[in-house]
Amino acid sequence: MTTLTPELLLHAYTTGHFPMSDRGIIRWYNPNPRGIIPLDERFHVPSRLGRTYRSGRYQLTSDRAFVAVMRACSLPRPQQPDTWIDDHFVSVYTELHQRGFAHSIEAWQDGQLVGGLYGVAIGGLFAGESMFSFARDASKVALIELVSRLRRGGFVLLDTQWVTDHLAQFGTYWMPQSVYLQKMRHAIMQPTTWIADN
Repeated sequence: MTTLTPELLLHAYTTGHFPMSDRGIIRWYNPNPRGIIPLDERFHVPSRLGRTYRSGRYQLTSDRAFVAVMRACSLPRPQQPDTWIDDHFVSVYTELHQRGFAHSIEAWQDGQLVGGLYGVAIGGLFAGESMFSFARDASKVALIELVSRLRRGGFVLLDTQWVTDHLAQFGTYWMPQSVYLQKMRHAIMQPTTWIADN
């Protein structure tokens, strides 16, 4: 059985791979094609979601509750009763977070965590891992906040692994694996800043 370590994870992401757990067995993926969320003007925010984002309905923060976000992402869902995020994943990604290589965006309502996402940041690459929502549009608003922070911090590539209906509305598109790997190698060499909370 593969034991994940921060070093192994960092090496994997810089070669285009990411892990998922299948009943305790670590499986590695490098999709072809690859789902990409654009960070330029192609990123599309539907008008209703834009109003929700600007309304202040949710308080948006970063890195305030990384473990709680991972735990929420690991909960079973009607369309996804099994999860790849087990205790081992939570432990090793939390260590990455403590080293500054993994970040979370949280959406709060009345002091309660109701949505969020997390992923891995290496240079100008942000590899999105998972998101969750306990309130309407909370994860989508968290994604809009993520893109805002990535743009301000100088990131150049937002990997979402696959294109889903949930993400397609934002302009997410498929990129050939060979093109992704080329852009990823360039991205991880770029100097960036993670935009933290004030």
